[in-house]
Amino acid sequence: MKQLENQIAVVTGAGRGIGRAIALKLAAHGADIVAVDLKPEFVQETVEEARKLGRKAWAVAANVSEAASVEAAVEQILQEAGRVDILVNNAGITKDGLVMRMSEADWDAVLDINLKGTFLFTKAFSRPLLKQKSGRIVNIASVIGLIGNAGQCNYAASKAGVIGLTKSCAREFASRGITVNAIAPGFIQTAMTDKLSQEQKDAIIRQIPLASLGQAEDVAEAVLFFASPAAHYVTGQVLAVDGGMVM
Repeated sequence: MKQLENQIAVVTGAGRGIGRAIALKLAAHGADIVAVDLKPEFVQETVEEARKLGRKAWAVAANVSEAASVEAAVEQILQEAGRVDILVNNAGITKDGLVMRMSEADWDAVLDINLKGTFLFTKAFSRPLLKQKSGRIVNIASVIGLIGNAGQCNYAASKAGVIGLTKSCAREFASRGITVNAIAPGFIQTAMTDKLSQEQKDAIIRQIPLASLGQAEDVAEAVLFFASPAAHYVTGQVLAVDGGMVM
C-alpha cells in the first residue's frame, strides 16, 4: 500500500513548476489530487498526468487572493472529493523592484497572493480539518523570507509572513492532530529562473555550497515527507531546500 493511499491532497498553483511537481509526487505515492489555479485549463495537464498514475484528480479554479473565490472553491472541493487530508499552499508570484520605485499595486499583488492566499485557504479548510482531527498543511515559503533580497521587499515580506503564519497555525491546530510546516526553497530551476542570463545564474550558483540550482522535484520530495506518516511528530518547522545557501 502506498503511503498516501486513500488521501485527498489539494495543491494551489499546481499548473506548472514546483506546484505541478508537488501534485504529481503526491499522486505517485497514492494521493488523489485537487489541482487549483486561477483557471481550470492551467492545471489540465497536471490533472491528466495524475490520472495516468491511477489517481482521481480534479481541476478547480480559484483566485487565492479573494475570499469569496476561495470559499466557493473549497465548497466545490469538499462536495466533489468528499474530504481533504493534505493542503499545500504553493500559489505565489513575484513583482520585483527596488523599494523606492515599487508601486503600491505591486506590493499589494504579491502580499495578496503569496500571504493572504495562504491564509484564506488555510482558514477555509481549518473547520473540516479540525472536525476530522487529522490533516497536514504544507506552506511553500522561500529562503528570501529568511534572509531578504534586494529588489524583493514585497516577496520577502510575504514569505516571512508565511513562515509566521505557519508557526502560529501549528500551535493552534496541534491539539487536533493537524501538523503545519513550511518549506523554504532556494533557487529552483523553473520558468522564472530560465529567464535569467547565464551571468546571473553563475552569480547565484556561487552563493550555493552544493554549486547548482535545485529542481522542482527536490521541493516535491520535501513536501512528501511533511505529508507522510514519517512526519507525524513534526510541526511548526521550516525546512530550507536550498543547497546549503542559508545554513
